[in-house]
Amino acid sequence: MSCLVTLKKGEGRFLKNGGMWIYDNEIDKMEGDFENGEVVSVFDFDGYPMGKGVINLNSVIRIRMLTRDVNVSVDREFFAKRVKDAWEYRKCVMNAKDLRAARLVFGEADRLPGIVIDRYEDVLVIECLSLGMDAFKEIIVDELKKILEKDGIIIKGVFERSDANVIKKEGLNPHKGFIGAEFDTDVEIEENGVRYLIDVKNGQKTGFFLDQKYNRLAMQNIVKNMHDAGMKVDALDCFTHMGTFALNCGLGGADSCLGLDISEFAVEQAERNAKLNGLSDRVKFRCANVLDELPGLYEEGKRYDVLILDPPAFTKSRTATKNAIKGYREINIKGLKLVRDGGIFATCSCSHFMTEDLFKTTILQAAKSAHKRLRQIEFRTQSKDHPIMMNVDESYYLKFFIFQVCDER
Repeated sequence: MSCLVTLKKGEGRFLKNGGMWIYDNEIDKMEGDFENGEVVSVFDFDGYPMGKGVINLNSVIRIRMLTRDVNVSVDREFFAKRVKDAWEYRKCVMNAKDLRAARLVFGEADRLPGIVIDRYEDVLVIECLSLGMDAFKEIIVDELKKILEKDGIIIKGVFERSDANVIKKEGLNPHKGFIGAEFDTDVEIEENGVRYLIDVKNGQKTGFFLDQKYNRLAMQNIVKNMHDAGMKVDALDCFTHMGTFALNCGLGGADSCLGLDISEFAVEQAERNAKLNGLSDRVKFRCANVLDELPGLYEEGKRYDVLILDPPAFTKSRTATKNAIKGYREINIKGLKLVRDGGIFATCSCSHFMTEDLFKTTILQAAKSAHKRLRQIEFRTQSKDHPIMMNVDESYYLKFFIFQVCDER
């Protein structure tokens, strides 16, 4: 007998509003035998069928839903349909060139909760953050490879990066390694005309942050417009990681760009990528703590025509949001003070707890403290291969503003 889960009366609010998670305190009873990670059937308090999901008693997120149909068999055919849908969506919204480096599976937004799969040319990198998906990951990868092959895309290797500490909450141990044959884990990709050599084994997350693809292009285009108009462009890229925004500024024609990052490994990668693109003469990098570095640059009298803030998430929980607001306000004040009158300021948040309205309010508070006025040029979110599923708050996390900065006079 498969396990039957019944919700408490009045519970399952997230699920009923379109979400895919059931929390431990929403469950009334569980009938039948099961092991963690197995598929269970879920019913409302009155017996109404809610669907099927994978259960894990180790996690506060007790069940991650897979389908709203309790009669569906969760088997190879089921996952083949899921990854086919994910691939077909991306073919609709992105061109073939951009899909050569893209996220092909994005967890809950693709109805495959707790798993992401990124493509870097002929390599796939998988991150599995759910015990339930861990049991199905090789089937999912296998079916995805078959679907890609039908479009003439041959995947030579798969690498797993399930090494985030958060998976301990699922009862899993962080781990990484090859799924199948080994290959060179330094992979070259091209995005927006910029070439990158990424390390899928040792880089952050799956090796590269694909979600900023079109935001980087937006900054490249703005710098190009400034360059073509005969403007001198000195740019500062804060939290540069692999040099992504800095290199897009360089390709757009910036006279100079400095990228800052606290990670020596990231700076080494960024310098390697600058050399790969022939931009080492104009795009430089330095290992530094951005929060400490910005006030020092201000005191030195440094001012920039373009400044980009792409910090890590200041909050990964709702309870820490108040402190995160202070952090975002502080970093934006420091950044805004370094932008010349009429210059361009790009700033973002990658936490879904920092809502669009909350982030905008925080930026406006920072502008007031820095005695700056902001003219909004553009508001952007994550790349289309990281789809936002309505009513699944976790899928909408990246907010990206571009402003022209004017001094208060």
